[in-house]
Amino acid sequence: MTTTAYKTPSDLPPIIPVFPLEGALLLPRVPMPLNIFEPRYLTMIDDAFKTSRLIGMIQPDEANGEVASHPHLYSIGCAGRITQISETGDGRYLIMLLGIARFRILEEMMVTTPYRQCRVDFEPFSEDLMPNRGEEAVDRAALLRTLSNYLSENKIETDWKGISEAPTEALVNGLSMMAPYGTKEKQALLEAPDLKTRAELLIAVTEITLAKSSGLDRPLQ
Repeated sequence: MTTTAYKTPSDLPPIIPVFPLEGALLLPRVPMPLNIFEPRYLTMIDDAFKTSRLIGMIQPDEANGEVASHPHLYSIGCAGRITQISETGDGRYLIMLLGIARFRILEEMMVTTPYRQCRVDFEPFSEDLMPNRGEEAVDRAALLRTLSNYLSENKIETDWKGISEAPTEALVNGLSMMAPYGTKEKQALLEAPDLKTRAELLIAVTEITLAKSSGLDRPLQ
């Protein structure tokens, strides 16, 4: 099955393996490279590749204080399909995961596998399966202006030609995934109800970061 075959939430499996990873944000139609080395997740990749090739990326919610080996999970994550896989000489997998759609966890399953599995609901995020949905509402100029300010402040060079030619959805979701922000900010970007809101949130968080780095957020004496 190719990614284009996912037309409705019913095309996606109701139970998927989940990969808790702090700071990892996956969004629809954006690829994410992963280096898999833990034995339980090597097994997860083996099993997923034999079935739907889907795994759910989700952040651990450490505020609930569960043990590190079995952290509480945020309720919303994003499923991705394994599109590339290669083995290394030291027992690791290098995979490419392509974002498909977000999901809400309904319940965690009692399983014998070394990795966790959850029953999930894709229905609230059915629009994730519609490419370029909401692009026209995004203030692309404001996003690019904020990105330019951030790159300039941090003395980072980039391929502006590639950025200018990128579709708006790919730009917003790709920048959200690459943004160097914390768990809560990443989760907020993930849970944004639409592309316009995600872009606005990304702009706001970036502007706050720039203000802090320049000292503009300090109170006047």
